[in-house]
Amino acid sequence: MKILIIEDELPSARFLQRKLEALGYTVSAVLQTVEESIEWFLSNTEPDLLFMDIQLADGISFDILEQIKPNSAIIFTTAFDEYLLRAFKQNSIDYLLKPIEDEELENAIEKFIQYRRPSAQFDLASLEALFKHTVQTYKERFMIKIGQSLKVITTRQIECFYSENKGTYLYSNENGNYLLDQTLDALTPQLSPKDFFRINRSTIVQFDAIKNIAIHSNARLKIYLKHYESDELIVSREKVAAFRNWLDK
Repeated sequence: MKILIIEDELPSARFLQRKLEALGYTVSAVLQTVEESIEWFLSNTEPDLLFMDIQLADGISFDILEQIKPNSAIIFTTAFDEYLLRAFKQNSIDYLLKPIEDEELENAIEKFIQYRRPSAQFDLASLEALFKHTVQTYKERFMIKIGQSLKVITTRQIECFYSENKGTYLYSNENGNYLLDQTLDALTPQLSPKDFFRINRSTIVQFDAIKNIAIHSNARLKIYLKHYESDELIVSREKVAAFRNWLDK
């Protein structure tokens, strides 16, 4: 069985790949962007089974399906809410909610083996419309508690989010660091992918806050923001291609 993974978070992709290999399956390739995936399909035979994250760094997975229209069976992997997931299930396409559990993965593959239904049988256009209507409303402001006071910071004021010493922080262009009660993983789907990009496991940057970009060691990029300074503002090597695409939109 030929399996393909499309997932823009490399740790999540490797985690899923290890689980599949532990079950005795071989993953043909791991792809991270819409552009890379389309190029792969144009030069390779279709996989039997396709694991796809919905939200990718340079778009959504439906952008791939619209152009390629593969006959592969699809299992979506997502962190989005139950309302959307119920719709996917009703349309007979399976899904896995992150973090992926072993039993759920085995059940999804068993369902594929039993039915082997290609994606062409499903109404992907309706699912795409539902996805865009349901999840593409992003946070515009954050309310921060400071002692006995509350401060509202709009997303336009935010230069970056970063994790440090097991805490997650927001840095505003007013030179303020504010502790949040959410992880970067929880924040990512709340932020507009047009304005924010997760450059590595510990940092999310805002487009308008970028002052300069320099070539760094090992094919990576170094980001300089207008106010926030840190040695951790490095675009990880596996995200460089997606980051360049994000800048060029």
